[in-house]
Amino acid sequence: MSPSRREFLAGLATAGALAAVPRTAHASIASRPLYPPMSLAAFAAPINRGDYQVRVGCSAITWSDKAEKAIEEIAEAGFAGIQLRAPVIEQLPDPHKLRDLLAQHKLTFVALSSGQASIDPSVRKQQLATHVEHAHYVHEAGGMYLQLVAAAAKPTGPFPAADAKLQGEVLSEIGKAIADHGLKLGFHNHMNTVGQPPEAIDIILENSDPNYMHLELDVAHALQGGGDPAAIIRKHSQRLLFLHFKDVAGPATPTGYEFVELGKGRVDLPAIFAALKEVKFRGWGIVELDRVPHGSALSPKEANALSLHLLREKFGVTL
Repeated sequence: MSPSRREFLAGLATAGALAAVPRTAHASIASRPLYPPMSLAAFAAPINRGDYQVRVGCSAITWSDKAEKAIEEIAEAGFAGIQLRAPVIEQLPDPHKLRDLLAQHKLTFVALSSGQASIDPSVRKQQLATHVEHAHYVHEAGGMYLQLVAAAAKPTGPFPAADAKLQGEVLSEIGKAIADHGLKLGFHNHMNTVGQPPEAIDIILENSDPNYMHLELDVAHALQGGGDPAAIIRKHSQRLLFLHFKDVAGPATPTGYEFVELGKGRVDLPAIFAALKEVKFRGWGIVELDRVPHGSALSPKEANALSLHLLREKFGVTL
């Protein structure tokens, strides 16, 4: 008889004998340690995901979503990746053409901005179909992530915690659906949406599935929305998918502010990069400038190149 068979039969005999033992004795036996004492301290440490590394791409939004021109000039400016928005699907309906164009310019397709995730039940089904369709396009074009912003915020009244909770559930639903196309979903915190204040970010993440819904942190929107971007990075480091490197000038009010090139606003970039290093973030940061600031004579390419230069010279980002 083989050792494994003998051990199996011995185990059955032991189980039968144990079943015949009175309950009091059974409890006494069960209370004995099965294994000698050992230290489990090693399991308390998180798995090392590798050294800190940030790669930098650029958003096509500064070019008013003119995809082909943005691709050409973003590559010329020295960026390693690009984020596009939904209009690219109309401009280049064949995703394989986009894939080949990006390869020609040696750009990684980091993310597609797919629009909003409304919490209105009347549009939920159609909205899901739209984002799944976008995910299929991104997959075929060789992209990595899909980005969504939260539903539009109510113009008046207290912060709607219930809306933020529902927002997390809706985003999870979309994240699960696009996972079939091999994509991860990033929730983009944004002004004038349900996801604007820091407490909303917390509630949305708490009420979403961490396997399917991640945080795409925009540092300027986080600051303007009343939060501390560095603190958010530390708090939600395990959910952080990628970032928008962005700066904002003007008052810390709901209106009157303007997004500007990195280093020209109120965003504390040294604190942000210190936090990224602390949590050993490995991933993409997208330089995003909605439009060239008022009064500037710079082109979209020149304005974004200034931000890239700052990131390379002061923070040692990787291309």
